[in-house]
Amino acid sequence: MADQAFFDQVRQLASERDALILAHNYQVPQIQDVAHHVGDSLQLARLAAASEQSTIILCGVHFMAESAKLLAPDRTVLIPDLGAGCSLADTITADQLREWKAEYPGAVVVSYVNTSAAVKAETDICCTSSNAVEVVESIDPERDILFLPDQFLGAHVKRLTKRENLHIWMGECHVHAAISGDDLAARIKAEPEAELLIHPECGCATSALYLSSQGVVPPERTHILSTGGMLTKSRQLGNAKVLVATETGMLHQLRQANPAATFEPVNPKADCRYMKMITPEKLVRSLKEGVFEVEVDEAIAAKARLAVERMVELGGTPVPA
Repeated sequence: MADQAFFDQVRQLASERDALILAHNYQVPQIQDVAHHVGDSLQLARLAAASEQSTIILCGVHFMAESAKLLAPDRTVLIPDLGAGCSLADTITADQLREWKAEYPGAVVVSYVNTSAAVKAETDICCTSSNAVEVVESIDPERDILFLPDQFLGAHVKRLTKRENLHIWMGECHVHAAISGDDLAARIKAEPEAELLIHPECGCATSALYLSSQGVVPPERTHILSTGGMLTKSRQLGNAKVLVATETGMLHQLRQANPAATFEPVNPKADCRYMKMITPEKLVRSLKEGVFEVEVDEAIAAKARLAVERMVELGGTPVPA
């Protein structure tokens, strides 16, 4: 928890700089507690787009700060550590995507927001884990779809939409991929009555569905959800024991949302070193010194912005043919 002196200092500095502090669910607890808003990638993107402050400080990883800049181009966007990258975003480059697109002329490109702005510029519409199914279902069923870069989320979306023309890039988040089916099976064996909250990026997501189908764990206790979805579901679980398969930073939000339940990680070592690079000290420095500003080349931004805006605004306008 953030102590009162740190909280007061950060909020005072934020007021002086006219800054909005946005933090991802995987940040360390002190950062989550002092931020104006905490959420998943989609929530942070929407908050950035709607913000009125002149400065946005994104406590997350670099692609999230880029997305904020795309949606709020007239605002100053800062990230407290420029080194806060993403192993998943690094699994595909714009050149690789262009080569893949050449193999499937006319395909619709759906990119997870865990990608660089340059990749988004080659994308038709972005998605997050919370709206990936909705995005794919908005596309003409006769069109091929290139889904990237996460293979586990892609497999989850393909399973739910039954789209045989959905082609998946074989990337992965090193943290989520390391939460294995063996980890999950062992925890279920030890806690057979537990509820399961599983992020679709996890390597154990398929195992969870298999174990559910085999009756090892009841389907009604197996929930494959985005971090935002986990938070909503947690409030409905009473005093249950809950096993959580995602980055461990999420446990802080879940425990605050439902103090009566017991939340434990499927893999307690599932820490993202990039997310944890944003420390209280670095946040204070960012507020005091205005570091580090995130810029996106306007030629790239003009194209990337459209893909992100389509994601944020999805609901009335289908992806163009």
